[in-house]
Amino acid sequence: MTGLFRRTMDWLYLACVIVGGSALVLIAAVIPYAVFTRYVLNSAASWPEPLAILLTIVLTFVGAAAAYRFNLHMNVSYFANQLPQPWRKGLDLVVQLLMALIASFMIVWGERLVEVTWHNSIADFPQLSVGVTYLPIPIGGACLLLFIVERILLGLPPDPIAQTGEAMPFD
Repeated sequence: MTGLFRRTMDWLYLACVIVGGSALVLIAAVIPYAVFTRYVLNSAASWPEPLAILLTIVLTFVGAAAAYRFNLHMNVSYFANQLPQPWRKGLDLVVQLLMALIASFMIVWGERLVEVTWHNSIADFPQLSVGVTYLPIPIGGACLLLFIVERILLGLPPDPIAQTGEAMPFD
């Protein structure tokens, strides 16, 4: 059962990385297009800036969950590393529980934000619901919560690059 859960989290991680990476690539394509239309064509397009903002929301919340899984986020662990090993384990559990609280907050209040704004539309994209643009908040929170549960139950996942020298195998 633990192997299945770990593999499922591997696949969820891969999905988060693909979504976040795709958002980053699209941002990198949209912004130069906006600069080109504004300064070369002298006719600024109205949609690149709001699209880049929407993609940044996706990158932020989904990408942050992926980064958290392998401890790739910024953290200050100097003082925690000075503690004796048993205290470090206890402190890590407290940190994981506090992060679970934050992830739960993202899920609950993010879902409420999506629900409240679902029938509003964006001026530059009238066919797109504002609620859809906020979906990365509860989705990212759910991914983060699953990665926290994985870390509490099974520990930090093994670093796939350190083991094989290659990208993570998903089989």
